[in-house]
Amino acid sequence: MSRAITRRLAIAVSAIALAAATASCGQGDESADGVPTEITFSILSAESQAESGPLWEPLLNDMEEEIGVEVRPFFASNYNALIEAMRFDQVQVGWFSALPALQAIDRSQGEVIARTVDVEGSDSYTSTLIVRRGSGITLDQVLACDQSLTFGLGDAQSTSGTLAPMTYLFSPRGIEPSDCFRTVRSANHQANSFSVATGVLDVSTSNSVNTVFLTRNNPQIVEQLETIWESPPIPESGIVVRSDLDPALKERIRSFFLTYGQGEGAEAERQRQVLASLNYSQFRAADGSYLDPIREMRADQALREARASGDQAAVAAAQASLAELRARREVTP
Repeated sequence: MSRAITRRLAIAVSAIALAAATASCGQGDESADGVPTEITFSILSAESQAESGPLWEPLLNDMEEEIGVEVRPFFASNYNALIEAMRFDQVQVGWFSALPALQAIDRSQGEVIARTVDVEGSDSYTSTLIVRRGSGITLDQVLACDQSLTFGLGDAQSTSGTLAPMTYLFSPRGIEPSDCFRTVRSANHQANSFSVATGVLDVSTSNSVNTVFLTRNNPQIVEQLETIWESPPIPESGIVVRSDLDPALKERIRSFFLTYGQGEGAEAERQRQVLASLNYSQFRAADGSYLDPIREMRADQALREARASGDQAAVAAAQASLAELRARREVTP
């Protein structure tokens, strides 16, 4: 390829710059047959680019070599900006956590081609609430809703940082964080974890994946944290492509992910090490149906909000959506 991803990592633009870019940027140059010669791959990162870049760089280099198209990486923790970037065809492929993946399907012509599996073989993870070790803060104190604590939420589009704790913990108890805590701050998992560990925040949302990466990269921070609540399993992240991407290129991308790190030999072992650094063991074939638990969480939340507002039409719509999703789950093997 004309340029290595290693060099491009240093000049990747910020989320704001990408979101503000003109839609004409598109897929870059095309070959004579209309197939893109360059695509942008987005990564919704809870960590900084400096930390995430070296972990993803080997995989993206391998992807570029395998599919025969230049791959430009784009790292950001601004979920909505990257959803919009895919919507305007500034991003063609990306690694999305579950809720943003669903938003990309709904708003940005996104199509799921694979889901991630961690090193222990699990394709789910959990949302958590964390406090500083030794603080004595309990879940009952958090739920007391007496405005005595400071609280950290995730991005509004974060599955584990916002949707799961609201659906499973706060909404069923009629708790609105902005009314119950002294202050509420929205940040990524890493920033919230550091804030709790150093006493800037009393409690925040996090997730089990963040704990893995903190244990690896910042063990001194993990030692200062403890978990006081854990959600039911949440679908892991997935690989999303624009549905209108050249079909042949889309299939090469799909094949790359589904075969990466599989098989025998030195090359397969090297790829498995690349995956292990990301806390993955493989990419498993998937489509948008794997996100049904997220759809169910959203429908459940919409039902509670409709009931609270007294909007009977909205209640009926939410009930119908929830019933359909639950029926689908009951017949899924």
